[in-house]
Amino acid sequence: MRSTDVFATHPLFTHEEYLAADGARGDRSPRTADSLLTRHAAAGKVLHVRRGLYAAVPAGAAPDTFQVDPFLLATKLAPDAAVAYHAALQFRGKAYSVWHRFAVLTRSHVRPLVFQGSEYVGVRPPRALDGLPDLGGGIVSEPHAGGTVRVTTFERTLVDMLDAPDLAGGWEEVWRSLEMVEYFDLAAVVDHTLKRRSALTTARVGFFLDQHREELFVEEQHLKALREHAPRQPRYLDRKREAGRLVKPWNLVVPERVINRTWAEVA
Repeated sequence: MRSTDVFATHPLFTHEEYLAADGARGDRSPRTADSLLTRHAAAGKVLHVRRGLYAAVPAGAAPDTFQVDPFLLATKLAPDAAVAYHAALQFRGKAYSVWHRFAVLTRSHVRPLVFQGSEYVGVRPPRALDGLPDLGGGIVSEPHAGGTVRVTTFERTLVDMLDAPDLAGGWEEVWRSLEMVEYFDLAAVVDHTLKRRSALTTARVGFFLDQHREELFVEEQHLKALREHAPRQPRYLDRKREAGRLVKPWNLVVPERVINRTWAEVA
């Protein structure tokens, strides 16, 4: 396969992918591939994103102004990488705010990357999920911008964001973003929650679903499954231990601004 054919079918590609595709005849060594990629970069046909990762510049586009798709880039940062947390909702157009910081779920060590004004940060799965297949599940592959993006489902994203709100912009951004999603498979939400084996995360998810019973068609069976794993002693919603009101049956001390969603008053 010629290099131009690789570029036409791989908007982003690793050195290994290029070598496998361009060396199908078996006469291309890694050193030869390096030399070819260097020449193509000098000719403005590819951009060097980071070591071992390249972006194809479409015909007619200027390499100094061409913008690499950030979701494709995030997916290529590790073999198991998946777009997650706030970035997963942004991918689907359901994030309240547009960010240029992308969380990349992966077991691999991914050094932080800043490229074309966006920041990419690797995040390991929670400890309870670390040994499970596919980073704990709830990850799908979606066609996008001529390639494929691995991204967490709405259900996994809900649990991820409530489990680690700092990766999602804090409570207001979490609430406003999740409220933009019209439908969740609630059985899947419960399943993803209980996999964490975290009473605090279970209470957060339970409280959120309880607060949105009508909008999300939450049934008692969903709440009951979560209540059985809620904290036995009161816990703060936030690890900063922000004062609030104790919400039963979740044993969760929730700030009044979250209970009343007072940010909506100044929207």
